[in-house]
Amino acid sequence: MPFPLPLETLVGKPLMYAVFALIGFGFGFVLESSGFGNSKKLAAQFYFSEMTVLKVMFGAIVTAMVLIFTTVGLGVLDFNQLWVNPTYLWSGIVGGLIMGVGFIVGGFCPGTSLVAMATRKIDGLFFVLGGLFGIFLFGETERFYDLWWNFAGYMGRITIPEWLGLPYGVVVVGIVLMALFMFWGSEQLEHIFGGRDLKKEPRWRYAGAAGLLVVAFGVLLIGDATTADKYARIATAKELQLTNREVQISPGELLSTIGNDTLKTIILDVRPENEYNLFHLHGSQNISLDDLQTYIPEIHAQQALNTIFVVVSNDEKAATQAWKTLVAESVPNAYILEGGINNWITTFGENEQNIVYAPDASGEDSLKFTFPAALGDRYECANPSPHEWELEFTPKIKLQIKRDKSGGGCG
Repeated sequence: MPFPLPLETLVGKPLMYAVFALIGFGFGFVLESSGFGNSKKLAAQFYFSEMTVLKVMFGAIVTAMVLIFTTVGLGVLDFNQLWVNPTYLWSGIVGGLIMGVGFIVGGFCPGTSLVAMATRKIDGLFFVLGGLFGIFLFGETERFYDLWWNFAGYMGRITIPEWLGLPYGVVVVGIVLMALFMFWGSEQLEHIFGGRDLKKEPRWRYAGAAGLLVVAFGVLLIGDATTADKYARIATAKELQLTNREVQISPGELLSTIGNDTLKTIILDVRPENEYNLFHLHGSQNISLDDLQTYIPEIHAQQALNTIFVVVSNDEKAATQAWKTLVAESVPNAYILEGGINNWITTFGENEQNIVYAPDASGEDSLKFTFPAALGDRYECANPSPHEWELEFTPKIKLQIKRDKSGGGCG
């Protein structure tokens, strides 16, 4: 089982919350032990006299990044299962500026203010109260700028490698080099503005920097796992599901799912565009097999517990290939339309006089019907009413638990 492990499934909720509590306690203890409960120490970074915060934060970032992508490259960790906060560019910039000003004025970020309050510091208490008041104020006024807040600069689940179009290893090495330069630069600033004697700094930090850089280049050498590599790791279990027909849902179950208001059904039609234009299911999205890989980040961005993904082709060959791509990239609740479009029309198209069955259609996974015109989803059977059809089927859809969200920031 690749990491991250589903703690709730493995140990149950009580032990899962106990693990979270221990991690939280340990994190707070380390922050206080490092002096991060002292607002003067935290604010000193903005005067370039004490750069510990910058060095600790970037040290944590690059260490976690290198370890994450080392384990991803080795197949130990499934990166798609890690929660990545969706990017809201403009609201993020404004929020960052507000938090930055608050950090300078108050001397705390949210996490360190809680640590300070827990150690009975008055300034920490007032900072926490101010933060709670700000949350209340935001909640009461957000409706006035809701559209801008939620849609201005929305980029979905995107990472720096995806944004730059570069391999993860290249970005890892680049960020490590940038962090090491910032560490060096921060020491120079501490020497200039804080009078710090750099000769007293421990020599082992150079060995640590060299070791971090070596591991970063190791990530580059390991390279990114391809979709084929990811599927090979789970092929035994997934091929068994295909053979046992566990993921091929009938047209009746798909129609029932579409009509279920508690579920969000996303139909991915992976047929050629010309066949999609001839006939397609109402609400389906046309995306070729070649483009499906680039669509994966968007799928993860819109992923939710009640979302079902159903891939469709004329029969099942192309849809099965698309399904393998989805499950290899850890998209949960992915299914295949049994028999594809051909089976759908056979099931719901008995009154469609203009759609003619063409059994001589050549080629595997070919469309076995002819149409008078490319009407897309304007045929009656492209959008049958779930209330008018009562079909018997064996339910196969089982909702999987989605990734949990995690916090961010400096604590």
